[in-house]
Formats: sequence, structure tokens, C-alpha cells
Amino acid sequence: MSVTAPQGFEAAGVVAQLKSTGKPDVAVVVNRGPLHAGAAVFTSNRAKANPILWSEQVVQDGVVEAIVLNSGGANCFTGAFGFQTTHATAEKAAELLGISPGDVVVCSTGLIGTGDEVFRQKVLTGTADAIANLSADGGQDAAEAIMTTDSVSKTSVYRGDGWTIGGMAKGAGMLAPGLATMLVVITTDAELTSAETDAHLRAATRVSFDRLDSDGCMSTNDQVTLMASGASGAAPDPDEFRFGLIEVCTDLAAQLQRDAEGASHDITIQVVGAATEDDAVEVGRSVARNNLFKAAIFGNDPNWGRVLAAIGTTQAEFDPYAVDVEINGVRVCSAGGPDRPREEVDLAPRAVSLVIDLKVGTASAVILTNDLTHDYVHENSAYSS
Repeated sequence: MSVTAPQGFEAAGVVAQLKSTGKPDVAVVVNRGPLHAGAAVFTSNRAKANPILWSEQVVQDGVVEAIVLNSGGANCFTGAFGFQTTHATAEKAAELLGISPGDVVVCSTGLIGTGDEVFRQKVLTGTADAIANLSADGGQDAAEAIMTTDSVSKTSVYRGDGWTIGGMAKGAGMLAPGLATMLVVITTDAELTSAETDAHLRAATRVSFDRLDSDGCMSTNDQVTLMASGASGAAPDPDEFRFGLIEVCTDLAAQLQRDAEGASHDITIQVVGAATEDDAVEVGRSVARNNLFKAAIFGNDPNWGRVLAAIGTTQAEFDPYAVDVEINGVRVCSAGGPDRPREEVDLAPRAVSLVIDLKVGTASAVILTNDLTHDYVHENSAYSS
């Protein structure tokens, strides 16, 4: 049921002919209340799509009543006409739902730099069709409508003590952190204030979507939105709710990692023994974005030398000749030198675990990434983004 698992939400996904495949491409998620608390985090890319520019204004008052999402066109670098298209989309949804356009978040994903009157009309028609088909069972349809190069839809549900969190996400490429990654909608029927919604969302994305770095490419359209309806009548313990929200966000981030374009290995990089969490993140990200290391994993080569070379480019506190590196349970490097033979490392499974011990402190962090494959290059040379 995805985003409609919590009480108070309806959703739909319809075909608006934005995609050449004829698959669903417009989704709407509506919060029927009684509360309409909302918050969002956005890409930190300075090149922001029109829906981002619009939605940044919408969430400022902490009220979100509906979200309109389209795939098949990013509406980015489309000038004033593109922003007007986003505005018109919010106005259409607001008119049909009887709410204010200023409470409608808009999200788009697809090809950058394209958008014309035909695109606008399809989005508006799709928005109307989706609203006409809103249902408490429409979460899965909505999750499928936001897919682009995704091979599967991504959904997650967490049930707390009298309250529920539901989520959907899309993304298979351009996965790099910028407060969010690709398009994610999260709903809850818990009673939350707007301030609580914002605080919980930022805390959860910081340790989930913000730690997914599949290919180091940051999208112009990344957005994660959380809406709270309060329909359960339950006011959760803050720590319990944040735990549940982190579970949903972490689950969705892992699903995005597993569906990354062309990937044959899912790599979990755990950095331990760091002086600070920021150091741990910087070290993990340096490895996640190192094409030599990622290519080695694609070739089933546990080349730990590329790990040390990558972390040596960071400003983190560590002694290169004290670092340990473990790959899939085998410590291949100890104190900056060879340890167990690399032949002992089995890289046949899709899941790869890399543990880097900096030996200078107690802080840690986990970064998720993928290998660099022929298929990734092919897919991104054949598909415009």
C-alpha cells in the first residue's frame, strides 16, 4: 500500500503519455487530514529544477496537503515557461481538491532541458485524471507512475504503536547526496507538528538518503517530502517515531542502491575508528566515488590498495600506516600493509562489505554505493538525463 498505508491518505497513478512506453507517468498523493503538517528536503545542487524552486516555497509554512509527481520530463532548464508549468500544475490540483495552490508540492523527473506546451497539457490532464482516481489503495499505482529507468518500484511501510509510516521512492541513476536523493514521498498518520515533521525528516535523511552515493552524480530534481495526517489520533514517542522513520528511509535507500543502473555489486562501506562522524563520511564517500575501486569490484578484484589511495585524498585525521581494511570478512590490509591473501576474498555475491578502520577514534559512518560496470556506461550513453 506504500504511501496509503497510513490513515488519511489517498493516491493514484495514471498514464498521461509523457513516457513513450505508455506506462503510468503522473502520480498524486493527497493528505485528507485532519492535520496537514509537511516538510521536505531538497537537492543542494545549485542547478535546481522548476518543481524544486516551487516546492521550496510551498513547505516554508509547514503545510502540505497534496503532492503531484510526474516522470517522463524533469522540467529543468526550461525557463519561465517551465516554472509556469509547475505553478499551473499546483493550481490545477488545488482547484480540483478545493485547497490552496500554495499547499501543493510538485515533483518531476526525467529528461533535463525539454518542455513545451504539449508537455504542460499532458501533465495537467494527468493531474486531473489522477485526482479523479484517488483511492486509499492507490499507493502502489503511484509508486509505479514515478519510475523512470527504475526496474522495480520501491515502497516501504513501518507500523508503530497505533501509528504507521509509508513511503515510496524512485531512482536508479544520479544517486548522490544533497539532503535527499531522487524523488521520495513519505506519509504518516501520527500526530506531529510541522516543526516535529521537519526535525524528524532531516534527522532521518542525514543517515539514510544522504549516505547513498551510487555514482557521485547529484540530480537537479532530488526531493524527499514527509506529510503527517494525524488521522490515527496517536502522538508517538519522539524517539520511537524517529526510529521508525529512519527504518523506512534506510529501507528505501537500500532499494535504490540495489536498483542502481547497470550495477552488479552493492557495496556497503563502513568506516570505523574515525575521529569524527564527518571524517568517517568523508572517507567513505571518497571510496564510493573512486572509479578505480569501483571498477576493481566489478572485476571481482579485492584491490585494497585503491581503498588506501582513495582515503589518502581526504582531509580526515588518520595515519595511512595504521589503517586496516576488510573486504567481505577478510582483513586484506593491516596497519597499512598486506594481511590475508586477496584470494581468500569471495566477490562472487552481489553484496560486498568493506570495513575501513582508521584507528584514531570512536566515530563511524556507513556509505552505500555500487560498482562501475559496462552496463552502467552503456545505459547512460543510450539514455539522456
